[in-house]
Amino acid sequence: MNHSGFNGGLATGLAVDVQVSPAPRQNSGNPALQRELDQKLAALQKDYADLHAALFEAAQAHRRLCAPRLVRRDDFEIASEIFAVRYLPGDFFTVEETGGGVFLALGDICGHGLAAGMWTAHLVELVRAHTTASHDPETILAGVNRDLCRKSSLAPLASLFMARLDPATGRLDYCSAGHPPAILLRADGQLESLSIGGPLVGVLPDASFARGSAELRAGDTLLAYSDGIVESRDDADQEFGYERLKAELLLARTGSADDVLFSVLGAVQDFAAARKQADDMSLVVIRRRRRQAAPAAFATSGIRSELSPGVS
Repeated sequence: MNHSGFNGGLATGLAVDVQVSPAPRQNSGNPALQRELDQKLAALQKDYADLHAALFEAAQAHRRLCAPRLVRRDDFEIASEIFAVRYLPGDFFTVEETGGGVFLALGDICGHGLAAGMWTAHLVELVRAHTTASHDPETILAGVNRDLCRKSSLAPLASLFMARLDPATGRLDYCSAGHPPAILLRADGQLESLSIGGPLVGVLPDASFARGSAELRAGDTLLAYSDGIVESRDDADQEFGYERLKAELLLARTGSADDVLFSVLGAVQDFAAARKQADDMSLVVIRRRRRQAAPAAFATSGIRSELSPGVS
């Protein structure tokens, strides 16, 4: 599979040509008019260049709001990538470590482009504020939902997958607010769907949310994603779909979190190569590594915790 198209992540959403081709010079015999036209064209080119620079800076700010591309914590690897359909993504993924565990939030603001992207910072801050106040995913989402509903009627709807991971035990408590169901692939090849939760946030201020739980054991892999993944279409207008996503996850299950991430993304790219990307795409892979037995002479009593940024 060709994975080269995924190098650069967010930057791919900004690969737009903002250069204005010089207009052919008209031999009008009026040098003053030609100079005026040249000055206006130069000003227009500068405006486009400034806009491109501003959009690039905004995309970099979004990247800093989100989790590093690869996070390691004890036995766990967490790999993620986001691709914007236009300028700024309305998707985001965060990882926060507190005394209550490692909190993960994958969000998808309805819509795409600047209108959705401008809300990501607000949603990320709401998630972080409520994560500080509570350790329960369903309570966090209820608080985010109330605060979002208090905003003006311009506030967007959003889907959210919120989870708390205990790296010591592998216990994952989660809540899905209108988000596509995460897929848990067991080491023996069995698949489970994590869909317990509630409605989209931003709809009803008093909406209730339920909590689901799962245990991630050695060799297990959890895949969370935005709907832009499964709704990608090929030249026959067929969706990539949930079944293809599960099949690709099964094919890549023996690899690292990074391997699984790029294998699945490569499959989506190959499938929809002939079609322009229509929605932001996000993919998160959480994998619990199998522990390697240490030689007896060098055995240790514990494993050092690590939270390290990846390379975008």
